[in-house]
Amino acid sequence: MTFCIQESLPNMRLDKYLSQTTGLSRKDIKRLIHKDLATVNGIATRDSSLQVSEDDVVTFQEMRIEAPRPRYFMMNKPFGYVCSSDDPNNATVMGLLIDEPRPNDLHLAGRLDLDTTGLLLITDDGQWSHKITSPKHKQGKRYLLETADPIAESTVEQFAQGVQLLNEKHLTKPAELEIIGVDEAFLTLTEGRYHQVKRMFAAVGNKVTKLHRDRIGHIILDESLAPGEYRELTADEINLSR
Repeated sequence: MTFCIQESLPNMRLDKYLSQTTGLSRKDIKRLIHKDLATVNGIATRDSSLQVSEDDVVTFQEMRIEAPRPRYFMMNKPFGYVCSSDDPNNATVMGLLIDEPRPNDLHLAGRLDLDTTGLLLITDDGQWSHKITSPKHKQGKRYLLETADPIAESTVEQFAQGVQLLNEKHLTKPAELEIIGVDEAFLTLTEGRYHQVKRMFAAVGNKVTKLHRDRIGHIILDESLAPGEYRELTADEINLSR
């Protein structure tokens, strides 16, 4: 499977085209269009419903406006933030994107718990995020974890075979556990059940005390990003195949 950036954008109304690229509301865009502040291919227009394509030359307030493109970000999620756009009790990761135009159009391609840190992928491309999150695409999510007690060597085989979680009918899918210290390990999952990492260790009599995601598929968290920082994905990261 390969993730591909959309090669061409569909035609769209002029007001939508300008709203998505400037961050202004469509109501404000329509008002400004009626003041002869928009041109398409050098011709002024007051028709906000005019269909335009990425090949058209669009200007607005005497500035060339590039065609809107899907957005893709990675973020290093801080501890204590919730993966939500609104929460009455906790800071939200989406609140860290307030400087981005149209932040409400963005969504998370996979979530992390309040006390889990690390790699989040954020986009406004629904098809791409589905490929990231859907179990059928088997995008491995890797976690660095610490536990309260030493990790038994037998846990490697138990996780590879699948374990029975409390109140679940089916075993977990095979997971890869790499023990790197007495109480430290990498765990790679291809599914995303509720609190899965913590529940898997609970099922074998241990407790996760620290959890950090550093990889989704072949996209690796940029180590230069401090907690709460984010950056755009590169074209290679967007198009990575698995």
